[in-house]
Amino acid sequence: MKWPSKKRMIILFVFLIVVYLSIHFNILIPCPILLITKRYCPGCGITRMFLSLLKLDFYQAFRYNPLIFILLPILLPYLIYQLYIYLYQKKDILINHYPKKILWLMLIIVVIYGVIRNIPYFSFLAPTTV
Repeated sequence: MKWPSKKRMIILFVFLIVVYLSIHFNILIPCPILLITKRYCPGCGITRMFLSLLKLDFYQAFRYNPLIFILLPILLPYLIYQLYIYLYQKKDILINHYPKKILWLMLIIVVIYGVIRNIPYFSFLAPTTV
């Protein structure tokens, strides 16, 4: 088995530091789009969502950002297939070879979700704490 590159190890180390600071000191990265426009982007609440998933609090994770749960049925079959190729056929994972029609579908879903979550009638899509 080949070790990951130095760049990947540095990214993983920084990610682990951010997760540690977020969990223990409640230091979160603010969303620049929310700060500038006062509107929620499709990714607002995603850091808190992942932290809730680490605590196995799925309901709260869904309340912070349901977009990942919406895209999961589209992503999961492809990720399982790529893992199968990596483990059993000993080939590299081809993240950039995702079918273009599915990428366009996910982009459309993300854009529609970003617009809808800022409409007052759909305020339940805003990141909230239960």
